[in-house]
Amino acid sequence: MSKGFDEIIGTHRIMAILRGLPERETVELASRAWDLGIDLVEVPVQTPDALPALRAAVAAGAERGRAVGAGTVITLEQVTAVAEAGARFTVAPGLDPAVLAASLAAGLPHLPGVATPSEIQLALRHGVDWLKCFPATALGTAWFKTISGPFPQVKMVATGGVDAYTAPDFLAAGARVAGVGTALADPAQVELLAELVKAG
Repeated sequence: MSKGFDEIIGTHRIMAILRGLPERETVELASRAWDLGIDLVEVPVQTPDALPALRAAVAAGAERGRAVGAGTVITLEQVTAVAEAGARFTVAPGLDPAVLAASLAAGLPHLPGVATPSEIQLALRHGVDWLKCFPATALGTAWFKTISGPFPQVKMVATGGVDAYTAPDFLAAGARVAGVGTALADPAQVELLAELVKAG
């Protein structure tokens, strides 16, 4: 069971991750992503200071009919906070069944992080087949190719150190989506991201 991500992600192949930025810059980069056709935007909230940026992005997204998710959601308190802020989905660096359950109870699809076959099996047991494979650059593209063998049903999101230059490699290795962060602030990478989006 996809827990809502089939609809949220659809055929999109790039997710913009806007970490640790002020409200204004978060909205600017989110708008740049949407202009490029990157509909998936995640704002990590590892500290309470990041909640205003999430709220600002959610408000900007609402004006354009775009859903904004909250990342680095690792506690039950964070689930409550991001739900109140208007996030449409949650993302975590690891797999915590309690956080998963709380997020789903709040009506928010949850994308847990995994890096081992055991974690993937646990996620599948909990009915989740969209998984954040983190940290992607440390795992390497060969990991994505290999893990697809025993787990063909898993829909992988490559996150962690991925940029516009390496995203195509992870997508070719089996990832359904590549999460990129600082690429949106680099004009050269923005052009590459635009090409990736067009290539679909």
